[in-house]
Amino acid sequence: MTHEYLDLQTVPHVQGVVRLPGSKSISNRILLLAALSQGQVAIVDLLASDDTAVMLAALRSLGVQWTEEKTATGTIHHVTGVAGVLPNKSADLFMGNAGTAIRPLTAALAVIGGDYTLHGVPRMHERPIGDLVDALNAAGTNVVYTGNPGFPPLHIKQGKITTERLSVRGDVSSQFLTALLMVAPLMAKEHAITIDVVGELISKPYIEITLNLIRRFGVKVEQNGWASFTIQPGQVYQSPGTIHVEGDASSASYFLAAGAIAGGPVRVEGVGKDSIQGDVRFAAALEQMGVQITMGDNWIEARANGPLKAIDADFNHIPDAAMTIAIAALYADGTSTLRNIASWRVKETDRIAAMATELRKVGATVEEGPDYIKVTPPAALTPATIDTYDDHRMAMCFSLASLDGALRKGAAVRINDPKCVNKTFPDYFTAFAKIAQ
Repeated sequence: MTHEYLDLQTVPHVQGVVRLPGSKSISNRILLLAALSQGQVAIVDLLASDDTAVMLAALRSLGVQWTEEKTATGTIHHVTGVAGVLPNKSADLFMGNAGTAIRPLTAALAVIGGDYTLHGVPRMHERPIGDLVDALNAAGTNVVYTGNPGFPPLHIKQGKITTERLSVRGDVSSQFLTALLMVAPLMAKEHAITIDVVGELISKPYIEITLNLIRRFGVKVEQNGWASFTIQPGQVYQSPGTIHVEGDASSASYFLAAGAIAGGPVRVEGVGKDSIQGDVRFAAALEQMGVQITMGDNWIEARANGPLKAIDADFNHIPDAAMTIAIAALYADGTSTLRNIASWRVKETDRIAAMATELRKVGATVEEGPDYIKVTPPAALTPATIDTYDDHRMAMCFSLASLDGALRKGAAVRINDPKCVNKTFPDYFTAFAKIAQ
């Protein structure tokens, strides 16, 4: 357990421009697609973080060759695709706490077959993967739990795809469907493969990212709304040549919220109105709270427009960025309710419980339910020591409690274990300090 902490003093005003790191969701999807494709892929602006390091290390263990080139403007990763045939038929893979890495990789290895073990940090062994494994094994793969059934660690053996239809639950994590979609072309060798979604599909914008990238790698996906997806046989992932990673829209939320709370303008660069990430819809939620938002092709800007208005909204489509709204609610003119966020409970930590606990420390009145959280701001924020639960988003969110808003001033906060931001945004606190000067 680390005892490191970071003290943040109150900040009266923020403004400036932040260049976003690459999107985690896009980075890890592109890495796997590049590895599975035919030809060389040049990936520009891949996110440098714990989660992508986990995926890169796993690919190397599987025999996928990649190199990193530093340029004047950033980095380019050159990946040599293996056309769906992995050089190494056995490997022991440590996946950290990277859901975006373990879930698609489990599907790929299960379909390709071999002798693979996948494991991670203790929290990873508490994050569900059963719906994905059930769908794969029903189709003929051979994935075995070596710990608690339904959770990693996993042992993958040789199987044989024997079905033309798979079904997977859509209401626990969209990453299960993402994983199946990404490996469907590997399954659709002789006949079409159809994936049926059981129940309501959550986090649809993340599936839109997946579909967009699969198509960029030359595979056609036929869609029946959000109910089923079909991949015709004989399609192979092809290198798109060079592919750029968008800035991380979830990371953008902290800076846009800062501009919304403490003056602004704050502009983020790397995402804009043409982004393929659903989390850019976070800006629309801020607009509902009265914030002035402007957008270009590759940037979004937020500035305060008087006190924030309380919000009552469904955040199923942007669960990660919605955490930032829970903090913005501290500066609103009444009680805010964030609904349909059950997926928070199976993330890096139980985010509903964690958020409720830490919001109460700064003085908020919080009601938590199985799939909602209600936040009533205090008359004044209370200085507090914030626990981060080894969850990067908790650390980044609570930095915003140091800002002075139109209705109430921020409080000095101590962020415990600030290095947990390395998962997606190692330079977060440096970037935050720059707009807070």
